[in-house]
Amino acid sequence: MKKIQKRLAAFLLFAMAIMVPNSVHAMHIAEGFLPKTHAAIYFVIAIPFVIYGIKSIKDITVNKPEKKMLLALAGAYVFLLSSLKLPAMTGSCSHPTGIGLGAILFGAGPMFVLGTIVLIFQAILLAHGGLTTLGANALSMAIIGAYIAVGVYKLMKKMNVSDLVAVFLAAFLSDLGTYIVTSIELGLAFPNPTFGASVLSYLEIFAITQLPIAVMEGILTVLIYNAIVKYEGGILYEKVN
Repeated sequence: MKKIQKRLAAFLLFAMAIMVPNSVHAMHIAEGFLPKTHAAIYFVIAIPFVIYGIKSIKDITVNKPEKKMLLALAGAYVFLLSSLKLPAMTGSCSHPTGIGLGAILFGAGPMFVLGTIVLIFQAILLAHGGLTTLGANALSMAIIGAYIAVGVYKLMKKMNVSDLVAVFLAAFLSDLGTYIVTSIELGLAFPNPTFGASVLSYLEIFAITQLPIAVMEGILTVLIYNAIVKYEGGILYEKVN
């Protein structure tokens, strides 16, 4: 393993120990908050994606075993960023997701699994999100968030946009996309007075804090991506396969 990967991994583990808040109450949908039927449907939707993601990770570890540390780093990045909270104007909280980096480096598949694992640990250890709402949270952050990052990155490269701008936009829009999907999930569960009005109300709650958070996540992702590319010699595993 290259020294830079080990140092970055060690830094993220140290940062997690000192930066994760003692009390986490963020945009992950909380335990027991969704109706049972909705929660079950999201589980059913998420399962095939996670199965596909397991296969994607197996392909990487078998064909590119030297990338295992980098894959673990992508997972640690998700855990760190999505565990941080910033108070919203309404008394709720917003947080970054960290999904974009791994999606750009490895494609969407591995992030289906890594994001879901992160959500499980956060639900158990930090009371952040919940096990009953795992399917909904995985769908919004780990699955759709990863697809948005990959789709935006590919589109930007086809338009001959510079790599760093493409990375920024991919991480930025992946973050915002996660919150839009979460708001839709909540609007479907609680259409008060209507679905549209409910979705808009949830979007308004987080808009003030989530926009600057998404910008900061985009910038941080660019910095880390740039460092990884530099020390990987510019060759990454099937960038957005």
